[in-house]
Amino acid sequence: MTPVTTTPAAPAHILIVEDEPKMAALVMDYLRAAGHRAEWRHDGRDAVPYVREHQPDLVLLDLMLPGRDGLEVCRELRTFSDVPVVMLTARVEEADRLAGLECGADDYICKTPFSPREIVARIKAILRRSRIAVPVAAPLAAPVAGAGTASAAPPGPVLRVDVESYRAYFQGALLDLTPVEFRLLRTLASAPGHVFSRDVLLTRLHHDHRAVTDRAVDSHVKNLRRKLAQIDPVCDPIRAVYGVGFRLDL
Repeated sequence: MTPVTTTPAAPAHILIVEDEPKMAALVMDYLRAAGHRAEWRHDGRDAVPYVREHQPDLVLLDLMLPGRDGLEVCRELRTFSDVPVVMLTARVEEADRLAGLECGADDYICKTPFSPREIVARIKAILRRSRIAVPVAAPLAAPVAGAGTASAAPPGPVLRVDVESYRAYFQGALLDLTPVEFRLLRTLASAPGHVFSRDVLLTRLHHDHRAVTDRAVDSHVKNLRRKLAQIDPVCDPIRAVYGVGFRLDL
């Protein structure tokens, strides 16, 4: 395969964590031909320290790694960073794909068949979404339970989604969300009480219409519920409507 040289709108710093040198070298060639800066680490134990020190724009993370596996690495990354993570693995079972999404990955690419062009295209799409400035027409997409101020909040659970800063607050506490989780919460909060189907949510989460099973929505909802429960274990504002989808009740 011969890399096709293109000029991206904004070159990115990409970390590749892959234990197969030939595959890593091929992906690096394609990414560099696309104008990006690509660095490679072969051991899972090197990934987290690298991200902490160098703050790359995206991490391409193999699932099976020496030292630490990709799922473990991804979980730790999500404790301090919202860097986009793309899982790369030879495993094709749906359960493996869902495991990657549940640990906080933004996308999941199977190595079989291996297509470096697809990898570059997926990375381009994710970088484009992660860098898009959120519209400022509605800085508070959802006050969902009353219109209080920070100094005099109304009683009961309060959710605030700030689309300018790409942050969300529940009960006054900042939620530590991945970009996908933020888009999911923003969508649900845009129309409290409205039931969004899984298909609609998928289009809101992944604008490039990638082939992702609608069960991925359930995984992201599960993660979002867990983070809300860390702040208020009693309140569960996201309701599943059997056979239809999800709604936000606050």
